[in-house]
Amino acid sequence: MPDLLLELFSEEIPARMQRQAADDLKRLVTNALVDRNLLYEGAQAFVTPRRVTLHVVGLPAAQPASREERKGPRVGAPEAAIRGFLKSAGLARIEDASIEKDPKKGEFYVAIIEKPGSSTKDALAEILPAIVRAFPWPKSMRWGAASVRPDPLRWVRPLRGILCTLATPHDVAEIVPFDLVGLASGDVTWGHRFMAPAPITVRRYDDYADALQKAKVVLDADRRKAIILADAKSLAFAQGLELIEDERLLEEVAGLVEWPVVLMGEFEPAFLDIPPEVIRATIRANQKCFVLKDADGNLANKFILVSNLVASDDGAAIAAGNGRVVRARLSDARHFWLTDLADLPDYKDKGKPLDQRLAKLEALGIVFHEKLGTQAERIERIESLARELAPKIGADVELAARAAKLAKADLVTEMVGEFPELQGLMGRYYALAQGEEPSVAHATEEHYKPQGPNDRIPTAPISIAVALADKLDTLGSFWTIDEKPTGSKDPYALRRAALGVIRIVLENGLRLPLTGPLNAAIWGALLDIEFAREDQAGSVVQSLERRGFPKGPELEEVVGAFTRAARRSPAPDDARLRETTTSLLAFFADRLKVYLRDKGARHDLIDAVFALPGQDDLLMIVWRVEALGRLLDTEDGKNLLAGYRRAANILRAEERHDGAGAFNRAHDPARLVLPAEKDLADVLAAAGAAARERVGREDFEGAMRALAALRAPVDAFFLDVTVNADDLALRLNRLRLLGELRDAMHAVADFSRVAG
Repeated sequence: MPDLLLELFSEEIPARMQRQAADDLKRLVTNALVDRNLLYEGAQAFVTPRRVTLHVVGLPAAQPASREERKGPRVGAPEAAIRGFLKSAGLARIEDASIEKDPKKGEFYVAIIEKPGSSTKDALAEILPAIVRAFPWPKSMRWGAASVRPDPLRWVRPLRGILCTLATPHDVAEIVPFDLVGLASGDVTWGHRFMAPAPITVRRYDDYADALQKAKVVLDADRRKAIILADAKSLAFAQGLELIEDERLLEEVAGLVEWPVVLMGEFEPAFLDIPPEVIRATIRANQKCFVLKDADGNLANKFILVSNLVASDDGAAIAAGNGRVVRARLSDARHFWLTDLADLPDYKDKGKPLDQRLAKLEALGIVFHEKLGTQAERIERIESLARELAPKIGADVELAARAAKLAKADLVTEMVGEFPELQGLMGRYYALAQGEEPSVAHATEEHYKPQGPNDRIPTAPISIAVALADKLDTLGSFWTIDEKPTGSKDPYALRRAALGVIRIVLENGLRLPLTGPLNAAIWGALLDIEFAREDQAGSVVQSLERRGFPKGPELEEVVGAFTRAARRSPAPDDARLRETTTSLLAFFADRLKVYLRDKGARHDLIDAVFALPGQDDLLMIVWRVEALGRLLDTEDGKNLLAGYRRAANILRAEERHDGAGAFNRAHDPARLVLPAEKDLADVLAAAGAAARERVGREDFEGAMRALAALRAPVDAFFLDVTVNADDLALRLNRLRLLGELRDAMHAVADFSRVAG
C-alpha cells in the first residue's frame, strides 16, 4: 500500500500562519481522498518556516471499481428516448442493455455501467493542483512573470518547489506529476538555507525526514519547541538563573527557525530600574527573546535568544549583536518611562503628570466611538458610575472617583503608545510615582480585569467599583446605540464585559442589584448622545448665550459642568431607558446561564428563577438556583414537581374555558369535603406562608424545605380527589385550591420552566 509524501516549499511562512497551514493541508487532502473513495490508514502534517509537509500512509493502489445499474425507458419507447438513454449510459446500441420486467410497469431497459478505478497516482495528480490553487491562506500574494496571467498562482510567499512522491516499502518511488503555472512537481527538496542549501533528492518519507535532519532542518514544530525550552532552561540553570516561560513566544520562535540554537545575551544592570514588565515587553516584542529571573525572583540582566544556525564562534557575535539591539530598545523604553514621569510643558497647570495626560486626552478630542463621543466624556461617565457603585460595595466614594478618573490617563503616555498591551499596568506605576493612594493606583490596572474566563478578578473595593463602572458603561453605551452582539460577532467584546461583571459580583459575594447601575450607565450614554446632537446644532451654546454667557472657554466649561451634573442626577422614568435596561438585563440572564452551565448548573433552573419578577441580584439568583437544585435532587422534590405539573396542567386546561385568572381567588374552607383536600389546604396554608416569609429574608434553603412538606398532601389529593366534580361549586373550589398551590410554589421559582 503506497504512502504519499507532499512538500510545498516556499519563502518564509509567517509563524502565526504555520500551524493552521499544516492543519488545512491535512484536512483538504484527506477529505479529497475520502471523497474519491481512497481510504487511508493515517496522516500527519508538519511545518517549518519554509515548508508545509503532508505524509499519508496506507493508501490503496487505485480507487475501487464501480458498478452502476442505470434504469432506462420502457421497451418500445420512442426513438428519441432510446437515443438519450444510450448516450447517458455510454452504450453503442440498445442490444447492449438488458431488459427487466416489472409486474406493474412492464419491461424496461437497464444499463450496467462498470468503471475501473483510477490509479491513486492519477487521482492525486488531479486532486492536488486544485487544493494548492485554492489554499485558504489568510493573506496571499502573486509573483514573477506568471502574476500577470488571468489565473495566477497565489501563495503566502513565493512557492519555490513541490515535492510529491508515491512510494511502497519495497518499490521505487514514483513522482506524482502535475504542474502549477510552470512549477512542476518532483522529488527534490532543500535543507537549511545557509548550512545545507544544496538540493536533496528523496523517495519516501523516511528518506525525507532523515535527509532533512542531516541538512539541519528539524521538521516537527513541537520538537523544535521542546529543544528550545530544554536548552533555554539548561543554559539559564548553568548561570544560576531561571527561565520565565512564555508559551506564545515559544510557539512563535519555533516558527522562525528550522535548526534552533539557544544562546544567552545580556544588557547593563542599570536598565533594571525600568519596570520589569516594560523590560519583558521590550525584549519580547522587539527581539523575540526570553527573559530570566534570579533566585530571588527579580528580573536578571540576561536574556535567552534563539538563533537559526550554528556559528563558528559558538554564537558569540550573534549574542553580542542581539545585546546591542536590546540595549538600544531599552534605552528607548527608559526614555519613554522618564518622559511619562515628567510634566507636560503645555499642561503644567493641570496638576500631577497623569492629570496633565488627562487634560491632553481631552484637548486632543480622542474619539471613543463616533456615536458615543470622546474618551474624555467616557471617563466622566465611568467616574459618575464609580461614585454610585462605591457605597454599595463598601468602597470610599472619593477614592473610587479618583481611580475612575485616572484609569484611562495612561492611554496618552509614551510607553502605552509603544506597548499598548501595558495599558493599565503603566497607569499603576505612574499613579504610585505621583503619590496616589495605593488602592487608587492598583485600581487603574485592575479595572480592565477579568479579560477572560481564566483571568483573575479584582478583589479590593476600589478596584471592584472602577472595574464594574468601566464594564457597565461599555454595556450600557453600546446597548443605547443598539450595537449588540449578533451570532458569533461581538466586535466590542460585550459578552466578555458581561461575563466580567458576573464574575466580579459572584466571586466577591456582592449583593448588587443591577437595575440601578444599568439605568445610570444607559442614562449617562443617552445624555452624551443627546448633548452631542444638541451641541452640533448649536442649541446648547445659543441657549446659554441668550442667558448672558460669553463665547469662549468659559462657556464650554459651563456646558461641560451642566452635562456632568445631568449625568450624576438620578435616571428619570423614561420609556426608552426602561426598554434598554430590560433588554440588557435579559442579556445578563443569558450570560449568567452560560456561566452557571459551565459550573455544572442546570439552565432550566436558572430560567425558573429568572422568570420571577425583579430578578436582577445575581448572587441571590445563584442562591435560589442552588437551593432549587438541591430540592429537586430529593425524592420529595421530584414528586412535588410531578404534583405541581399535574395541578398546572389541570388549571391550564380549565382556564382555556373559564378565562385566565378564573381561579385566582382563595378557596372556601366550608366547601372542602374530603380529608385529602382538607389536609392539602391546611399544609398549604402553613407551607405557603413559611416559604414566602423565608424568601423575604432570603433563606432559600428554608423556603425549599417548607415547600417539600407539600409532597405528601399533594400526592394524597390527586389519589383521592376528583378535581372536575359534577358539582360545579365543588369543582370551582378545588381548582382555586390548586391555584393556591401553584401560587405558593411560584413564590420560590417558576416550576413550569423546570425540565424533565
